[in-house]
Amino acid sequence: MLSSSSTTVKNLPLKKRLCFLLKLVCFVSSVLIFCEFLIYYVVIFHCQWPELKGGARMGKKETSSSVLKAIVLADTHLLGEIKGHWLDKLRREWQMERSFQTALWLLQPDIVFILGDVFDEGKWSSPQAWADDVRRFRKMFKCPVSTELAVIVGNHDIGFHYEMTTYKVNRFEKVFNFTSGKLITRKGINFVIVNSVAMEGDGCAVCRTSEAKLVALSHKLNCSQQKPNHSNKRCSDVEKLPPSEPILLQHYPLYRKSDAECSGEDSAPPEEKNIPFKEKYDVLSREASQKLIWWFHPRLILSGHTHSACEVLHAGKIPEISVPSFSWRNRNNPSFIMGSITPTDFSLQKCFLPYESRVFAIYCAAGALLVILILAHFQLLTPPFYFAQRLISKHKAV
Repeated sequence: MLSSSSTTVKNLPLKKRLCFLLKLVCFVSSVLIFCEFLIYYVVIFHCQWPELKGGARMGKKETSSSVLKAIVLADTHLLGEIKGHWLDKLRREWQMERSFQTALWLLQPDIVFILGDVFDEGKWSSPQAWADDVRRFRKMFKCPVSTELAVIVGNHDIGFHYEMTTYKVNRFEKVFNFTSGKLITRKGINFVIVNSVAMEGDGCAVCRTSEAKLVALSHKLNCSQQKPNHSNKRCSDVEKLPPSEPILLQHYPLYRKSDAECSGEDSAPPEEKNIPFKEKYDVLSREASQKLIWWFHPRLILSGHTHSACEVLHAGKIPEISVPSFSWRNRNNPSFIMGSITPTDFSLQKCFLPYESRVFAIYCAAGALLVILILAHFQLLTPPFYFAQRLISKHKAV
């Protein structure tokens, strides 16, 4: 049987064999190009910027000039030299780079926020490893001049509170121009940046500095929101900011008992939802959460850290959105948030990236088809009809 098959292969003209080989190369290349490049365009193309409630009453000129288009993602966890296998690094970073660059090209946001845990090993990486991680990050998340990038610190970037040092915080701040208590104001919209790792409340040096900046910024924002005819001596010499209620951006979520009330296809798995959260580890403490609400009275809070989606209401009126991880290493269905924001309103919508299980299924189907084509071409695949005919003839012979 093997000798006859090899004879068949040898008897095929060289031109036919080359032609068949070329067809196989084209087939494999097409699958690779689709799964590793085109699929991101196909999926993200269906994501549309959400419309504001008053969008129908707004003219096109007014909409384009006054609405800020923001993309929010979290927990990219770029692998480091210690725990990161080179193949895992290559795969995950390619996926995130293609997704991010495709989203920028198709959606053209005004600003992008990354809510911490940019790196996986920033808490213990050496200066050389840190420089390499930063270089890779800048390549993957490079933005055009028209799009601003703002990065918030997470516990994997500088360590949990007991691992956090001034050196690590300064190292992160130098690269990303990050400061806890920093205000980013765009189109009259106030974004407050918080180092939630420093909200421990134990009076550590980094914590004291961070909280002092937040208190000072809170005073400015509260004074700016007062009516012009309102007399307040404490606000007489304060720099006036846009009167818009701020949006809080941080890594840790505000305190909640668990993810039991969270829903949606990208929420935590059912077996994890009822696991109680640990204060100052999974979420901020009750005290720190209450402080941030008292200080800023935010209209929206955006956070990461849990790697799963959740939406909760604080004090019955302040929504907090926990943004899922952007890395396929943490989720089968990563996503990011698209926000259309004005000084008085906002509308959010989620944009899912390609499901890794579906990409894997395409590869498996293409692989199976490839094997069938090769066997059929070399006449090594017995059609079911001839297979049944042989069985019948053997039975008769017996």
